Amino acid sequence: MSRLRVISAEGDRTVVWDREKVEAGDPEAIAAVKEAERIFNEARSRGGVAFKVKANEPGERIDTFDEKAEQIIVVPRMVGG
Repeated sequence: MSRLRVISAEGDRTVVWDREKVEAGDPEAIAAVKEAERIFNEARSRGGVAFKVKANEPGERIDTFDEKAEQIIVVPRMVGG
């Protein structure tokens, strides 16, 4: 299973998809990936920073959606003062 998490002031938003079902052509899994990619691109266009996260490894900053990632976390742009 793969997961996209977008952290925001409104709370976390999560989309989950099964990579094996995507590869098998399952319509629901493919729709979930497309929705995750749409949300990812929307968050990035607003200045969010994305990281690909894998258990027991440091996060890797990414600029493009990776449907094969175990987990992607998008953090909103921080505004300081």
